Amino acid sequence: MKLNSLMLGGIFCSALLSTSPVFAQSNAAGPSTTIRNVVLVHGLYVDGSSWARVIPLLQAKGLHVTSVQNPTTSLDADVDAVKRALAQQDGPTLLVAHSYGGMVISQAGDDPKVAGLVYIAARAPDAGEDYPALTKKFPAAPASAGLQWSSDGYGKLSEQAFEKDFAGDLPVAEARVYYAEQQPMGKAITMARTTVAAWHDKPTWYAVSTEDRTINPDLERFMAKRMKAHTIEIDSSHVSLLSHPAEVANLILEAAGAQP
Repeated sequence: MKLNSLMLGGIFCSALLSTSPVFAQSNAAGPSTTIRNVVLVHGLYVDGSSWARVIPLLQAKGLHVTSVQNPTTSLDADVDAVKRALAQQDGPTLLVAHSYGGMVISQAGDDPKVAGLVYIAARAPDAGEDYPALTKKFPAAPASAGLQWSSDGYGKLSEQAFEKDFAGDLPVAEARVYYAEQQPMGKAITMARTTVAAWHDKPTWYAVSTEDRTINPDLERFMAKRMKAHTIEIDSSHVSLLSHPAEVANLILEAAGAQP
């Protein structure tokens, strides 16, 4: 998912003109000082460049941003990738995750450098919790029916599921580009359980995608409420970081203690 400099410039300008979200009442304690470092963790079916529309908005406010490239072969491998990124930060750091990346930051978030956690339409199981079992407490999200497995144990979404259920509020031509760049996931991820739920101990924020067809929005609300997270709702598909970058960036800025 590579964006050239002209596209990024246009994206940056349009996103700055977007309407800021209305924030819900927060149960999360705010940071005592501004956090300078932000580590972004992508979810399944994309890569680190899925944050390309959010990154310039954060950098414009003076934040040091790192977008992790998760291998998406196993939870352990992805946690290791995030920990390597954390080791390179020079002070308090905000971990931000989209989708499956929420499991990764819940596990990696016990690092002493981590000052807060931000979940963007993200998974947030408790330690040892069976996430697939948790999803069954809510109506199934349509995207799950489009998951296809190769003979070597890697999964991808079908083109129809990707365009309609994963990135449904993007122009079809744009969604097709991201579909072509889709990163497969290892089957081990479907059986993974976190051993840590750092959201018990760290300030937490959550952005619910109200039109999500990849994770049920009511499941997102349940996880956010259980975490006592500061919660906003964005009228978005699963990929709010692409379709509503200004709202996502504003939530991250607030979590970092910066002025949106």
